Amino acid sequence: MALISTPCPYLPAPRPGLDWRSLHAYRESERGPAFYFACLEYGQTLWMQGYAARVMLCLDRAMGADLTGEESVLRAHPLPYRAFGWILTNTPAEIFLGNPRVHFQHYADRMNAPRREQRRWRAWAGWALARAARPELRGDAKHVVVEPSESEIVFGLRAHGHVGEAELWLGELQRFAPIAGWSSESA
Repeated sequence: MALISTPCPYLPAPRPGLDWRSLHAYRESERGPAFYFACLEYGQTLWMQGYAARVMLCLDRAMGADLTGEESVLRAHPLPYRAFGWILTNTPAEIFLGNPRVHFQHYADRMNAPRREQRRWRAWAGWALARAARPELRGDAKHVVVEPSESEIVFGLRAHGHVGEAELWLGELQRFAPIAGWSSESA
């Protein structure tokens, strides 16, 4: 395990001693604001321990929290699109990241309840970030799925996400789109 010395600036500082039990405690309870914050906090712990791929999974879980968009935790810690982008571009070469593009492609196509559409469009948003931030990562050619355009993702987030979520995602995507040359026309 390679420890990382620079924390992700878009995730909260974790409490000392956090481990898998911080999320396991929510296994059979409501997954609202406290669960959301626990996912972000534990994600930072995983990042500092050098588990980049597991951070991405932890942030996925945060995106699946049952939130209305009005919770105070979201004012302090918005949905983690910036954290996704930061992790994608700041993972050292010796740290395992996996292929987030394939992960999100499979996740979006196989989404189930609860809040299926909201979580599906968030997965496609993560896919687009991975595609733009890490263009060398290829999708799974054996997994036949219709990949949405940027405008379709915006529409999906506006229809099923929180107020302002599409703009939050677009702000992060646009940090990479000029680098990757990706737009709705090239999708």
